[in-house]
Amino acid sequence: MSEQLIFHMCKRHDWQAAQGPGQYLGSGDDLADGFMHFSTAEQVAESAALHRSGVTDLLLIAVAADSLGEALKWEPARGGQLFPHLYGGLDVSKVVSARDLPVGADGFHVFPDEIPSWPHRGVGGRPEHD
Repeated sequence: MSEQLIFHMCKRHDWQAAQGPGQYLGSGDDLADGFMHFSTAEQVAESAALHRSGVTDLLLIAVAADSLGEALKWEPARGGQLFPHLYGGLDVSKVVSARDLPVGADGFHVFPDEIPSWPHRGVGGRPEHD
């Protein structure tokens, strides 16, 4: 059985700046909230659509959840879903991959094939509206 990967979206320059000290502390939103926001493979596309739509120069960081120990807490958030939140910095050596997360022509991010697409997208990849 393989370890569960969790995902974090970060600006390329923030990730590059973390390489020297070996610790990534998160985005401004993460710092304000007191924890680093992660998502599962099933959650990350919706998180991107809701919170990072159209944001360019992002990387998709993947980390094995078990490697983060007790600093990782699974807490209810959007719709009661449990989201992984990291309390503390991320040791860059724990990162399994850091991949480009390009923005498609529709303004939504183009994820690797192993990430499920957001099921609430309407025609042309846009969110459905009531």
